Formats: sequence, C-alpha cells, structure tokens
Amino acid sequence: MAAEHDEVPLNAIRAFVTIAREGSVTRAASALGTTQSSVSRYLAVLQDYLGTDLVERRGRRSQLTEFGRLFANTVAEPLDTICFTAKRMQRRNRSDPNRIVVRTSLSTFAYSFLIPNLQAFSAEMDGVIVDVISSLSPPTSSDNFDILITRDLSVIEPADDWQIHNEILVCVGSPNHVAGKTLSVVRSMPILNITSRPDILPTWLRAMNLTTKDIKSGARYDHNFLALPAAITGNCLLVAPEIIVSDLVRGGVLHAIPGSRAPSGMQYRAYAVDRSDNPEIARAFCRWVARLCKKAAIPEAA
Repeated sequence: MAAEHDEVPLNAIRAFVTIAREGSVTRAASALGTTQSSVSRYLAVLQDYLGTDLVERRGRRSQLTEFGRLFANTVAEPLDTICFTAKRMQRRNRSDPNRIVVRTSLSTFAYSFLIPNLQAFSAEMDGVIVDVISSLSPPTSSDNFDILITRDLSVIEPADDWQIHNEILVCVGSPNHVAGKTLSVVRSMPILNITSRPDILPTWLRAMNLTTKDIKSGARYDHNFLALPAAITGNCLLVAPEIIVSDLVRGGVLHAIPGSRAPSGMQYRAYAVDRSDNPEIARAFCRWVARLCKKAAIPEAA
C-alpha cells in the first residue's frame, strides 16, 4: 500500500491543472470531456497525495489555495511539454507503412535533382514510396512530413539532421551558343535573373571579380526551374546552383563555362523529425541523399 501511495497520480495532476486553468471543476470537466464527479475524485486523490488542500471554498465560490497556485504554476509547463511530446511522437497506423513524405523549400532542387533519382532509393529500400511536397513556409510540428530538406528554413522540433550539400554556383548556357567559349562570354550574352534567389548573381559576380556593369542583364524568372528551359533553348546564360544543372551538363543539354564555379556560402540540410512514423526509413533517406549530393559536382574540365 505504501508503494501505491507513493506513485505519482499523473491523471489527477492533469485534472487539477485543468481546474486551475478553467477556474472551476465544472468547466474543467467540460474541457476534459468527463464528468464533474470524476474531476472531483481526481482532486481528492491529489490532495490526499500531497497532504494539503489545493482548492478552498470562499462563500459560494471555490478558488485555489496559496499552495494550490504554487503547485499549478510549477507543474503546468512540464505537463504541457509531456503531452506535446507524446502527441508529437505518437506512431499512427498508416494504410501504407512503407511510405515517407519529404518536404522541401527547394522546388528546383526537387524537380531537377531529387525526384529524377528517387527510383534508385526506392529500389535500394525494397520499394519504399517517397511523396514529395514543397513549401516555403516554416514547418510546424503538426505538418505531415517525415523529412525536411531546406537551405533557409529551421526546424524547431526534435530531429536528426545532416549537412547534405555546400552550394556551388556555376554559369551555364546552351552548347550551341557557349561551347568552346571562355568566361569572357558573360560580357556579351545576357544572364537571366532569378527573383526567388536575388543573392545568387551578386555572390557569383563578386567571386568572378565582376560587377553588374560588366554583364548584360537578361529576362527575369521567378524560379530556376522556369529559367532552365530558357537557358537550354535560348541565346542566354544562367548562373545557378551546380547541383540542379549537373545532370543536364553531363547529358550535354547545357554547357558549363570553364572557370565559372564559385561557392555561394549556402548549405543544404536534411532533417528527419523524431515524430516520423517510419524513423529508420527517414534516416536512411537522409543518408542516401547526402551520398547522392556528393556525386553531383561537375568535372572542372566540362
């Protein structure tokens, strides 16, 4: 009996914290979805455990005692943390457990590099299905994803993370227009502008010891994936992350200007969140994408 009495009555504590927040046993019962008599029993259990009153009558109303206020203020935040963590790490039953959701803020990276290579991961992992969604919004703990791949967003919830890529910029163009030419071609051919990455062109120009006065400004596009067809078919140049054009360069669809590679200072990271329903698959995916990114560099001779 003594051991049972020493066991902390967590359900009673939760009921009391709700009483303190709602201001009455009746409202606490409503918030908890239970009966008033059940909440009253929990209150009695906790008062017996602590050996003192937590609620006292003042005329027709009840209010917390001084000890009750102190106890509620002390345990409320840790209790919220426990409830939040339990919900976050809850393993839900999925209709297809062999599936993960990858969320990314890097739409062009997903379109040109990640998605074309997913079949290799699926084959390596016995047919795992990988759903890909893109969003520029900061993720929340209620969003449905297992992995976040990002360059500019942060994860505030517990997660394992990998630095998967240090971004390198490179200047590319159609082989018909730039093959055999040197970096001086940037002074005569227009360079496309990407409004979603206004940092790229200034960063690259500084690395090349050039200024905006040394180049011709070309058409504007919202994203790199919209500009790629223009660079492939048009008489223009595009300064873009090497990782999103590497396969096109290897395939001869685009040509990289020799000597045009420069670091942007940006890092791509992959986060496997703790609440994933498939944590081992999620971590395996992050390790796989890190290996994939290491193979993406264009040979300098290209």
